[in-house]
Amino acid sequence: MVEISAATVMKLRKMSGQGMMDCKAALGESNGDMNKAVEILRKKGFATLAKRAERETSEGLVVSKTGNDGKVAVLATLCCETDFVAKSDDFIAAADALADYALACPESDGAANVLKASINGRTYNEVLTEVVSKTGEKIQVGDYVKYKLTGPGLTSVYVHFNKKVGTMLQIETGDDKTSGSDILKKTAADIAMHITATKPLALDKDGISAEIIEQEKSIAAAQIKNKPANIVDKIVEGKINKFFADNCLLSQPFVKDDSKSVAEILSQAAKEAGGQAKIIKFVRFGVG
Repeated sequence: MVEISAATVMKLRKMSGQGMMDCKAALGESNGDMNKAVEILRKKGFATLAKRAERETSEGLVVSKTGNDGKVAVLATLCCETDFVAKSDDFIAAADALADYALACPESDGAANVLKASINGRTYNEVLTEVVSKTGEKIQVGDYVKYKLTGPGLTSVYVHFNKKVGTMLQIETGDDKTSGSDILKKTAADIAMHITATKPLALDKDGISAEIIEQEKSIAAAQIKNKPANIVDKIVEGKINKFFADNCLLSQPFVKDDSKSVAEILSQAAKEAGGQAKIIKFVRFGVG
């Protein structure tokens, strides 16, 4: 068997970021071949992934990135098993890399697509496997969405300071002047923060599924089952309208000025910017 020097072990440790004992064992198994040792460590990462496939990944970080031209933006989550690992340097670096890979990914959604995305000949799956090998925890890409602008408008992203929750929304405008105005940019950022705080279910009532509406009607009816039959329908209708107002983004009272709805705040900002604006879609991700 080839004698493995401490210097060789240290070199592999610096290359891989793995523990000394793991590096020494990998070099012993590869008879001192550095490239084979690296491959052994990578396989260890895959083995850890397989072993922990059924474990829950309820902790992690939300990351985002916007392209240089401002036309493309991504929001994604990297998930792990414990908050301890979520706060580690290796995990944070992998989460930051996820934002880069998500932006480079040619597809608009799907974690599997991000894993296959490549930067400088290295896939994100390879990045993830190395971190799994280092931490010993199951780590996976959770949610991932990419928004692309095809006309005048802007995409705004807000990630809370703890990086546990974030929002991305896309606004369509009539022209580039309106979308480029400071007032609309600030309002879009405020609305993204509003979404993060209030968790709307949909943009408007058309986005609420019929199943949820029927469920809410059933709950409302049960709450007033002792009321006279002739007024039950009106009360239920009132409660459903209140449900829409509370859970549909455009009708929600704006968190920074609850005397106005989100739709009114956006309309006012667009008018000040000299044009029109319309929220097309939004997404909110959270971990932990």
